[in-house]
Amino acid sequence: MRKVDPERQQAKRRQILEAAGDCFARRGFHATTTAEICAAAGMSPGNLFHYFPSKNAIIEALAEEEWRDTAAYFAAIDDDPADPLEVVLSFLDVVMVFASDRSYSRLALEVAAETLRNPVVCASVAAGDTEMRDGLAALLRKAAARGQIDPELDPVQSANWIAALIDGVFSRLALDTGFDPAREAPMLRRVVGRFLAKPGRGV
Repeated sequence: MRKVDPERQQAKRRQILEAAGDCFARRGFHATTTAEICAAAGMSPGNLFHYFPSKNAIIEALAEEEWRDTAAYFAAIDDDPADPLEVVLSFLDVVMVFASDRSYSRLALEVAAETLRNPVVCASVAAGDTEMRDGLAALLRKAAARGQIDPELDPVQSANWIAALIDGVFSRLALDTGFDPAREAPMLRRVVGRFLAKPGRGV
């Protein structure tokens, strides 16, 4: 019996996910066929279904990957950053870099739409959202303790509103083709900075 090569399997999964992600971003999840994914990935249907039994399984894997990436991002943050407010604002910069990638932003909207139809996708997106909001709230508590932000702001509620702004960026991209995340990134920093600022102190 031929031995299983985990690295080769992982590379094949990655190849399929990247190809499928490009197809979903370009054509939409429901309009994309498995034949199109196979062509983009350069493999046969039998090979693709060996790794993913259905198209739904592919978008579920994409949603789970995004959740894992979000968790890894916040896990890598220093437990006691010298400037927690800057860490929050830098995260917004990272978001806007991803938003600037039209393929990524369109795929994010496709995944978000599937949360209404697919409970597995919904669970992964919800888990990633929780990781982000919990990570932001923890940073805001540290920023308040260091006197960087308004201590009267509830960190959980504030994190929820920052998350809502991030969601709004991707919704705006879907509606406004002239919205340029790279150009708007400083404004997002400014909006959040002023929202968090201590009374009488602008950012």
